[in-house]
Amino acid sequence: MLSRDELPKNLELNSSNRTHVHLHPECFSDSVALFITRSLRFFADTFFKKRYGHRAVVLETVAAVPGMVGGMLAHFKSLRKMIDDGDFIKELLEEADNERMHLMTFIAIAKPSTFERFIIMAGQFIFGAFYTILYIFFKRTAHRMVGYFEEEAVFSYTEYLYEIDSGKIPNTPAPEIAINYWGLDKNATLREVIEVIRDDEAGHRDRNHAIADSI
Repeated sequence: MLSRDELPKNLELNSSNRTHVHLHPECFSDSVALFITRSLRFFADTFFKKRYGHRAVVLETVAAVPGMVGGMLAHFKSLRKMIDDGDFIKELLEEADNERMHLMTFIAIAKPSTFERFIIMAGQFIFGAFYTILYIFFKRTAHRMVGYFEEEAVFSYTEYLYEIDSGKIPNTPAPEIAINYWGLDKNATLREVIEVIRDDEAGHRDRNHAIADSI
């Protein structure tokens, strides 16, 4: 695995959302969120190593949980208190759906094994229950953790691009589902798919950190 400083600078994001962005913990809540994130990162690095496509299949399943949980709980709160949510529900559900489309894309690319499908089901159940409890009692920590998740996602996809550029992973044609969802050129490649997914993750990163800051 490459360190963040070893990645070529031409793999930086084209926008203001830079690859090396990291929000340093400012309180105990932030430190807990970062600890959970780094622990899951260690598991992913150990289990998947450089099998980036298969790693993405499993992790994107988990990544699609927070937006759905947050949107559901925000929906119930809006009904319970009879107040407008200011499109917050819609935003969270759109984030969840965007992560789901990342998953659908990588299923077309990586073809998960039976064992990986089992991990996906178990991980979704365990993480879904954990995140629901976390969001109910520690909303700031929940959003901060997602922000840190997305920091790691941006870095992982930058590693993925490096492996493609170095020829270690074939730059295959983009799957049709990705071309249709992101409006890519019909001759788009895997590299272009990874770039747009990484841009999505950078946006989720910045938004969740901003939400955590506002709580």
